[in-house]
Amino acid sequence: MPDIINSLMKIGSSLVVIVIILAILLPQTLRILREYERGVIFRLGKLLSAKGPGLIFLFPIVDRMVKMDLRVVTIDVSKQEIMTRDNVPATVDAVVYFRVVDPVAAVIKVENFWKATSLIAQTTLRSVLGQAPLDDLLSQRDVINQKLQEIIDRQTEPWGVKVTAVEVKDVSLPDSMKRAMAKQAEAERERRAKVVNAEGEFQAAEKMVQAAAMISKEPIALQLRYLQTMREMASEHNTTTFLPLPIDLFSAFLKK
Repeated sequence: MPDIINSLMKIGSSLVVIVIILAILLPQTLRILREYERGVIFRLGKLLSAKGPGLIFLFPIVDRMVKMDLRVVTIDVSKQEIMTRDNVPATVDAVVYFRVVDPVAAVIKVENFWKATSLIAQTTLRSVLGQAPLDDLLSQRDVINQKLQEIIDRQTEPWGVKVTAVEVKDVSLPDSMKRAMAKQAEAERERRAKVVNAEGEFQAAEKMVQAAAMISKEPIALQLRYLQTMREMASEHNTTTFLPLPIDLFSAFLKK
């Protein structure tokens, strides 16, 4: 009887040890990856492959896994002081959208792809915007965003990172430059108003010349126009009376 009890106690102790070992090893052996995750597997320091999604089996102690997220992420590029091509100081910031398309390259070819992409975006932002004049920076934002995206994506492509979009969020100018731009816009509006007025005077003069040419061909048209003017003046309530006199009556005196 005591032998049976001792045997049961040994078996129970062994089961406890086995349960403890399984509790320690199972979390290291089985991993579950979501649909947007991949696991880069290293065995004894040597790269095997990228696995996932789903259930992943690892050899304890021997295998190590680096989990990578394949979703699009964003980073804010902090405000950068730049000098435009026409020597105007400005402060700009931007946002970068990117995702990992090659998890193996993102692990073995760069130490920290997130930090590296952020620094590349900062230096590219200063470089590209420093080559553009202020007018293009304010009016051609889409072209500048496209150029930034192409340059940054070209530099991050070896790391397995795809830059999908770059957007310049804000362009801050000094107060003195804002006042100068306001004066320039006001002067431009005044210039346009004067041009429109001059064009109207020119067109009116052309129409008057055409009317004079037509009246010179038909003298009776001048008399009709004179009578129409008298009618318009008579329709108003006034005490002034006009009497039309033919110009021919004075032709004899004019000749003398």
